[in-house]
Amino acid sequence: MMLESLPGSSGYLDLHPERRMSYFGNPYILGLTVVAGISGLLFGYDTGVISGALLYIKDDFEVVRQSSFLQETIVSMALVGAMVGAASGGWINDAYGRKKATLVSDVVFTAGAIVMGVAGDPYMLIVGRFLVGLGVGVASVTAPVYIAEASPSEIRGGLVSTNVLMITAGQFLSYLVNLAFTQVRGTWRWMLGVSAVPAVIQFILMLCLPESPRWLFMKNDEAEAVYVLSKIYDLARLEDEIDHLSASLEQERQNQHTVKYMDVFKSKEIRLAFLAGAGLQAFQQLSGINTVMYYSPTIVQMAGFSSNQLALLLSLIVAAVNAAGSVVGIYLIDHVGRKKLALSSLSGVVVSLLILSGAFFGQSSASSSPLYGWAAVIGLALYIAFFSPGMGPVPWTVNSEIYPEQYRGICGGMSATVNWISNFMVAQTFLSIAGAVGTAATFLILAAIALLAIVFVIVFVPETKGLTFAEVEQIWKERAWGTDYNIRTHLLHHQNDS
Repeated sequence: MMLESLPGSSGYLDLHPERRMSYFGNPYILGLTVVAGISGLLFGYDTGVISGALLYIKDDFEVVRQSSFLQETIVSMALVGAMVGAASGGWINDAYGRKKATLVSDVVFTAGAIVMGVAGDPYMLIVGRFLVGLGVGVASVTAPVYIAEASPSEIRGGLVSTNVLMITAGQFLSYLVNLAFTQVRGTWRWMLGVSAVPAVIQFILMLCLPESPRWLFMKNDEAEAVYVLSKIYDLARLEDEIDHLSASLEQERQNQHTVKYMDVFKSKEIRLAFLAGAGLQAFQQLSGINTVMYYSPTIVQMAGFSSNQLALLLSLIVAAVNAAGSVVGIYLIDHVGRKKLALSSLSGVVVSLLILSGAFFGQSSASSSPLYGWAAVIGLALYIAFFSPGMGPVPWTVNSEIYPEQYRGICGGMSATVNWISNFMVAQTFLSIAGAVGTAATFLILAAIALLAIVFVIVFVPETKGLTFAEVEQIWKERAWGTDYNIRTHLLHHQNDS
């Protein structure tokens, strides 16, 4: 059965373009999206800043310079914190709301930034990295859900992708900051400590924003929810949204129980949704993106560019390509669709990784040429150019919209935890694997993983472009129980009413 013909289908997918643009022009929606997106900025800044700071941390601490394991631990301890933050973030979101979860993440992130800035040894620095990761982990669960729940369905993908744009903007900003502090006394301390500033700004601005309307409905604060929705929709659409939320709330009351982690695996349709969401998050990291961002200056130096400043400058160009690609992704995700965008992105990633592998194979050969170094930099830029519009935003967007209301927080947290675990695995092993089998072979392994990701997306990920949350739920019911599920359910209700 086609989704467009489902009873209760909204038909918003075919909304006129002028209505779509009016939502993009709504200052309330844009303001909420940008402020919530500062979480993405913090995420991206932390991802990018450590790559440059590590070059100078090695200069200050002899023990770090002599140990690849300690270098990997400084980078990846933030990921350990993020795993814990993401795992607990789903529960915090469901219990206390999206707004309070964001405020908590800002406080923890700020504390971590201060600890890093004053660290007297590598081990105190590692503690600061853990705290920063804890804040980023909670924020990575919260921001996409908060934005999605306050977004009209027809522009939801673009608005959630704005959070990914903020991640790439944070990475670009981190490289600018790294360059700015290269000649300043205490280089890496400034690079890491200044990240507290956007966290403080977000904390102050979040105090002025409302809670998610869907969370308010879930907690029976319907009056406040309607007030928030009235800032987003015109009167006719407002009534439809209230009806949808009221119906969802009634269903919640009929099936009310506390959702636990194991409940995700007991329901076939939730299990399928989680497989798709968590799989996308895993492949986003296992295809190497944050390895490229964490270690891009190091990779540039591996390619033959030994100067710290030159390595940072070339990495800045890579970060600029990343930010530009995210802008393109905001447009494409609601026009091309999530699935097609992911597939085209992964195809380009495979080609780029093969170029990188070939460049490092050539660079390590007896007939080494400076051209191989430039080929590696071009391969890095191409990798980012293909990755950032597609596999950058798609996993976060899909995970913000594929779960039913009562599972959204816990499944979002679990899938984000998968993302951070995958991120940790790659970041913690990249330098060691590159040292053991060679950089060229390492990129070849990443290319093979990206090929597996293409197969995964084709088989397990549905298209959700322009669909309401109820329509997305129906996809999983049909995949779990057959395409005639809705007909049987509708007939059963009709018989019961008779």
